[in-house]
Amino acid sequence: MLEIFSPAFSDGGPIPRAHTCDGANLSPPFAWRGAPAGTEAFALIMDDPDAPDRARVHWVLYNMQPGTNRLPSGVPTDAELTRPVRAAQGSNDFARVGYGGPCPPPGPAHRYRVTLYALETMLSLPPAPTAFVFLAAATDHILEQVDFAGTYARA
Repeated sequence: MLEIFSPAFSDGGPIPRAHTCDGANLSPPFAWRGAPAGTEAFALIMDDPDAPDRARVHWVLYNMQPGTNRLPSGVPTDAELTRPVRAAQGSNDFARVGYGGPCPPPGPAHRYRVTLYALETMLSLPPAPTAFVFLAAATDHILEQVDFAGTYARA
């Protein structure tokens, strides 16, 4: 069974300021285990399902090699990565490639959902695809997926 966790915060717990727009806006670290047989790639999407009008996508990371089992904090925001992992990144809902940290309006905490996908194949996608484009291409290739979430609020 696929599992994901973060050394920076617990599932359902608060996301540290360093990983938000109020801090250094560094992507959080994640690790996972239990990839299903036949996994040829991993992908990760982070979104805010509590955004006012629709879920806001904060990160699209895909085509991570099958042996990958962790991401360090501060993944660069390049469309193609060779370090710290071999992967590609899509566009977030802020019209930028790579990670865009939590930055909700003042008020109650928002949940930030991280979905890790184990895929049966690498995907051929145009550069910097949106989450919608990624999911349309990935849907028939998902072997397993798992969610993890953190929260963040601004005063």
